[in-house]
Amino acid sequence: MELGVNVPNFGPGTDPGVLREWAHVVEGLGYGLLMVSDHVAGTPDVAERYPAPFYEPFTTLSWLAGLTTRLRLGTTVLILPYRHPLLVARTAANLQQLSGGRLVLGVGAGWARQEFEALGVPFTERGRLTDEHLAALREAWPAEAGDGAAPLPVWVGGNSAAAIRRAHRFGDAWHPLRITLPWLRAALAEHAVPALAPRIALRLTAARVEDPERLAGTGTVEQVLDDLDQLRRLGAHTVVLDPYHGDPEETRRPHTAWQALATVAAQWKEPS
Repeated sequence: MELGVNVPNFGPGTDPGVLREWAHVVEGLGYGLLMVSDHVAGTPDVAERYPAPFYEPFTTLSWLAGLTTRLRLGTTVLILPYRHPLLVARTAANLQQLSGGRLVLGVGAGWARQEFEALGVPFTERGRLTDEHLAALREAWPAEAGDGAAPLPVWVGGNSAAAIRRAHRFGDAWHPLRITLPWLRAALAEHAVPALAPRIALRLTAARVEDPERLAGTGTVEQVLDDLDQLRRLGAHTVVLDPYHGDPEETRRPHTAWQALATVAAQWKEPS
């Protein structure tokens, strides 16, 4: 099971130098995947949670591809209805080629109603549009990528039943976000998924967290390591750790997240 990191590509503490350091830290600690978020318009609903500056994901990942050698690079998640699917296919194919086959395309339907309105995309049609764009992306990919191109892993994000069905129909993996383990077990018992690649929180605490609604990835390092082992046993081939907890001021203090990532990297040992 591979471990990855969701890196904040937004917020008052984020700039090119910090993004460069994030990439070097993630790769240097031995993580296999670096992922970033997607928004296009800084509408109030977006800016409250993901304030400016917000670095566009494909541009950012293309730049980071040149600063790294081993890391896979991905989106968690690209909001498919915001862009024409042929544009996504061309951009993703080019990035896949230029990075040496290191791209993971995580996609989702989106949630920010005001952002949809600003972009002229009907919010209530986002599920249908996501399905249509995924089908178009799958059809366009062979022509854009060319013969002999590395396959593009498509992870379908979201925790709804519709997202799980979408992953089963169009994706290479289901990419649920910030979940509890009991909820995940119940979802997997009810739905078939192509593969499992969750994104979980990462918040280390000195004392055990006994809340029955504890998010996977929160608690003592022992609890987090046990969460990772349980996810492995549930069949996850990749787990993305998300050290951002919603306060934009956290982006000014990346060393806190780096220390937590270093602690997990030093102690995680996958059974042979």
